[in-house]
Amino acid sequence: MPEPPDSSENVPENEEEHDKQGLDLAKSLAGRLKQQAAKGGIKPVKRRRRPRIDGAQISSARPDDRDPQRLTNTLGRLMRDQGWEVDVAVHGVMARWQTIVGPEMAEHCKPESYDDTVLTVRTSSTAWKVQLDLLVPQLLFRLNAELGEGTVTQVKVLGPNTYTWRKGTRTVRGGRGPRDTYG
Repeated sequence: MPEPPDSSENVPENEEEHDKQGLDLAKSLAGRLKQQAAKGGIKPVKRRRRPRIDGAQISSARPDDRDPQRLTNTLGRLMRDQGWEVDVAVHGVMARWQTIVGPEMAEHCKPESYDDTVLTVRTSSTAWKVQLDLLVPQLLFRLNAELGEGTVTQVKVLGPNTYTWRKGTRTVRGGRGPRDTYG
């Protein structure tokens, strides 16, 4: 079996011991550079950044669309881009109808639809229809204050919903009616 080599054989003969003066020299050089930098004699060199080759985008120091953003800001931008702002505002008013018109009126008058600046409201009785017809100017003012001027230009007030045999918006006047419906 071969003998393990001695540790004394691994050390080269011509190698000198570490000179500690080199460390002192480096410290003194670093001290002089700090002094010159403090006086303004040395300015840092700007390093040029290499462009990313793989095409992946990273976020910059300034805010941009790739940064994380608040949900309210993102939804607001989505509604603005899609043109949903007016519809969302109108449906918000329909949800807050009781606070806008008051509890008594909200009990007897319900908003049904909003189409092209016309708000349709259904009342529980003909008396409330007459009452609301008289209050339409104040209601328009209040709604436009909530939604923005010109959002609601007309309030169409409908009476109670009773069944009718008419189908569609056009009918023949003086027609004979449904006739023998029940057989």
